[in-house]
Amino acid sequence: MKNLIIGILLILAGFSATARGGEYDSVLRQIEENSTTLAALRKQMEAEQLGSRTGIYLADPELEFNYLWGRPAVIGNRADIAVTQSFDFPTAYAHRGKIADLQHANAELAYKAERLNLLLSAKQICIDLIYHNALAKEYAVRLQNAARIAEAMQFRFDKGDANILEVNRAKLNLVTVQTEAANIEAERTSLLTELKAMNGGKDIDFAENVYPARALPANFEDWYAQAEAGSPALQYLNGQIEIERRQVKLNRALDLPKFSAGYMSERGDGERFHGMTFSVSIPLWENRNRVRQAAAQVQAAGFVLRDSKAQFYNRLQALYVKAAALQKNAQTARQALSAYGSEALLKKAFDAGEISLIEYLLEIEYYYTVIDKVLEAERDFELTAAELQAVEM
Repeated sequence: MKNLIIGILLILAGFSATARGGEYDSVLRQIEENSTTLAALRKQMEAEQLGSRTGIYLADPELEFNYLWGRPAVIGNRADIAVTQSFDFPTAYAHRGKIADLQHANAELAYKAERLNLLLSAKQICIDLIYHNALAKEYAVRLQNAARIAEAMQFRFDKGDANILEVNRAKLNLVTVQTEAANIEAERTSLLTELKAMNGGKDIDFAENVYPARALPANFEDWYAQAEAGSPALQYLNGQIEIERRQVKLNRALDLPKFSAGYMSERGDGERFHGMTFSVSIPLWENRNRVRQAAAQVQAAGFVLRDSKAQFYNRLQALYVKAAALQKNAQTARQALSAYGSEALLKKAFDAGEISLIEYLLEIEYYYTVIDKVLEAERDFELTAAELQAVEM
């Protein structure tokens, strides 16, 4: 139970003041509409909600009929009819009704947690797709550049200005870029297939290659106070504790006498008796220790709540710190790349014969590595922020 509650807490954690990003809205709406998993979870939630309303009403009435043959025959036969209704102490029904209401609400919260978990997974796939779309766009440029270099080296070789080793090196570079571009495309296809599976088998087109602009809250403590107050996960926890408290009251009510009342008729040879019946149970053994067990369960649930809140806070704080660091790193790297990028200069120097092929490939590889690191940092920030923003989905 503890692990389930903590898991729900982490799933439901999110910013209340930051937009989700229009790039993901369409995909998440489609998945929510078409997901067979969510459809099954909704049916399960409805079944649990119906289950919470069972066993809270009066027991079924009892009808009893007896026909007795008398011996000796002169005493005649006898027919008995009895209708009785048994019931617990009246306050038990009020407690059962309240528990049913709380279980009904918590079943919906549990569904929302599963829904958010699925949509968060879909959003993370979208983030990974944006990353691979950006890589694919980048590698399309690199592929053109590698092909141009290979053609240029072949042309120089044909003129006698380059040797076969340089030609082979340029062609190997082209093959390397082609292979990596193919791997990126394969990963894109795999991610789109995952989205399709989440979307009930329907294709999803997602070609975005730029992340939406977003800002982290300026002060974590202020944001967390609001997040904790409005968290459905904490409402779920409080609901569980209230259910346990109500269970204590219910068990106390069940430890009180039970009653049975009804009507009885007896017919004999020329005789008839009829009237009311009433009985009461004496609570001695049936519910022994049940109240104590329920009280211990309330105490245990309180400890779970306190521990879960602490883990909830620490986890969110860790995600917030990580997201802030990743965002700063990504911005710094992007700014440095924009300020100091030298791809055009390298191309110009190589075309003019000022640097060799090896020098060009080494320098351009360093430049490409920086680009890859920037894209990775931006993706990592988005994945971390997605966990914090899950509640908005």
